[in-house]
Amino acid sequence: MKVNELLRRLEDTQNVENFDNERREITEYLAQTLGDKERLPVYHFVTKDKTIYDFDSYENLLESNKVSPDDVFVYVENHRFTGYYPASYFYPFLFDSCLLPYAYLSKLGLKADLYRVVPATGLKYVVVVYRFPDVDRMVVEVADIGNVMINTNLPPLIEGNVRNKHIDDDDDAKEIVLRFGSRKLFAGYDFNKARDIIHRYHEDHDVSLAKDVAAINYAYNHILRPYRTEYDLKSKRIIASFERKLF
Repeated sequence: MKVNELLRRLEDTQNVENFDNERREITEYLAQTLGDKERLPVYHFVTKDKTIYDFDSYENLLESNKVSPDDVFVYVENHRFTGYYPASYFYPFLFDSCLLPYAYLSKLGLKADLYRVVPATGLKYVVVVYRFPDVDRMVVEVADIGNVMINTNLPPLIEGNVRNKHIDDDDDAKEIVLRFGSRKLFAGYDFNKARDIIHRYHEDHDVSLAKDVAAINYAYNHILRPYRTEYDLKSKRIIASFERKLF
């Protein structure tokens, strides 16, 4: 093997390790930081120095020039569930089809008055933090917004509906969210149908859906390439952290 080829492979390996370490650090930090909180706003931003702002606080600071959109690193959606919902537990990014468009529009530096879109140009990751206190569990998954953008083909959808930095017509934002949510990204199923199949398989024990679930699992992991942390709310300990694999 040539020296240049060897060095390139070593560099690629190092980049993958750094990527995994960064994602693990984000999920574990948010699990440990938010795990003790009983009630929290739904949307948050995390800056590069690990400061966490809820959406409204960040927007106010941004308007007063007290924070830079380039400093935002992570867009977070937080939910607390009563009971146990298998689809949201095992595939949290399926729960809200609005989240990924919100994050990408924010990364583009856009703003929408009636939607959770505000300039966050430094954004690199989007995260879901879902708590299930009835079973003492929290799950945190992180996805690279750049990978998501490519794997969901988001840019053409955005470019066809946005004309300037402020989405003056909130119907434009609504159209983007609705069209994205109706895309059949998960083995031929949209967000709602994929979520329903997962629910029926786990809750109703419909084993006839096993192949569909396997196909949805593959598509979910391929599109999002998520890193996952599972956290015990009772013992306040991390149970596991890992990259979701295609199989």
